[in-house]
Amino acid sequence: MKKNSLSRRDFITTVGTMAGAALIPQQAVAKLAATPKGTKRRLALVGTGVRGVSFWGKYIVENYSDVTEFVALCDNNPGRLKYAHQYIGAKCNTYTSFDEMLEKETIDLLMVTTVDATHDEFIVKALEKGIDVATEKPMTTDEFKCHNIIKADEKSEASVFMGFNYRYGLLFTELKRQLQQQKVGEITSIDFNWYLNVFHGASYFRRWHGEKEKSGSLLLHKSAHHFDLLNWFINSEPVEVHAFGALEHYGKNNPFRGKNCRNCEHTNECKFYWDINKNEHYMKLYAENEKYDGYIRDNCLWRDEIDIYDKMAVQVKYANNVQVSYSLTTYSPFEGFRIAFNGKQGRMETWEGIPWRESKKEDQATLHVKEMDQSHTLKENNFHEITIQRNFDDYEQIQFPYVRSGHWGGDKIMFDLLFRGKRPHAEINHEANSRDGAMAVLIGIAARKSIDEKRVVHISELTHLVPQHTTKQQ
Repeated sequence: MKKNSLSRRDFITTVGTMAGAALIPQQAVAKLAATPKGTKRRLALVGTGVRGVSFWGKYIVENYSDVTEFVALCDNNPGRLKYAHQYIGAKCNTYTSFDEMLEKETIDLLMVTTVDATHDEFIVKALEKGIDVATEKPMTTDEFKCHNIIKADEKSEASVFMGFNYRYGLLFTELKRQLQQQKVGEITSIDFNWYLNVFHGASYFRRWHGEKEKSGSLLLHKSAHHFDLLNWFINSEPVEVHAFGALEHYGKNNPFRGKNCRNCEHTNECKFYWDINKNEHYMKLYAENEKYDGYIRDNCLWRDEIDIYDKMAVQVKYANNVQVSYSLTTYSPFEGFRIAFNGKQGRMETWEGIPWRESKKEDQATLHVKEMDQSHTLKENNFHEITIQRNFDDYEQIQFPYVRSGHWGGDKIMFDLLFRGKRPHAEINHEANSRDGAMAVLIGIAARKSIDEKRVVHISELTHLVPQHTTKQQ
């Protein structure tokens, strides 16, 4: 067994080189990042939930104000909008009407962080106005909305930038590099299992994500990240999907339920009780503004309205004949994943968060907070292990420095690309457009349809896009 360790010093040097990388030659992203010399990109944000105000708001103001400026914020909740304006620290106009904002403001880039099922409305209207769009995943939640976005993008001179930040994560970038080097030969299948713990996983069922009408299910909201990674790793596009799923833990599967966590008589017996009062930011952003739209951030995860699946298993066949076995669990005791690439010459795999393989115990209650945070450093972390074993040979372990903050370090790298035009690795196509967004959600849409209709679903049933055998590397 060979063990190769990439030192922290070498790793930091690598990251530094990435930060100073040359400008991207690719036309679409170069156009998105381009502004006349001496001017700043004019930004507008629609959707002032926690992801919008923190990552797409405050973080940009604090780190990219030399190249960007906010000209507008928009949300249909006036109270949340007022707090978001103050929290982000942007000196700009605010709007409760999206159409009014488009009419009055000159916008270079619209950032969409609204409820998933509404993404299409804002993306299409912006494209029709010739405004570039950067959107959170998933791009949308059904095949009809997906079609409308693709058609609008085809007709527009503007571009869509998908916020697939997992692609940019340092671990996933290293996996992509190993795949490009064909360390285990031609890939024929992938096993991918993702585990959401009882803190992070449960949070989706408290929020609007627990209703298909708003999120499309976690096969769209969460799995779009994973399906995009698979499409990117495989370098091909899906053709067939077969899935199973059910709601067996959350929702009506509990003997008791309450109005919400703040107003519940079962707080002593409910292990999922969450006290929003302990989070001042959430109280100001959500609780103090419930009167405007009725949105309850600490809703009961046992409520009858929940109709998304809490366990999912998906089989995907690709145009290049690679097959994928994927699963998502939402009530695991630990947070993490396993992924394995089976090739004709061997197998490569890695994992994260498996407690009995970790060198130190993690606090499961705060683990997701670290993923979303942009601040903690390498010194807090250990190593990822990437194991490669070629057929008829011993295995090799690559120790890769562990970074969880900012989605494995990907958030900053993605924004450096979007706002400064810097590409971290010339040989790897991190950037994702509307087609990439479509192919990720189409797997989720097909999986949902497969579960509901109990059959194999072909991607050709859902779109005019013809799946490519090999995705063009840029």
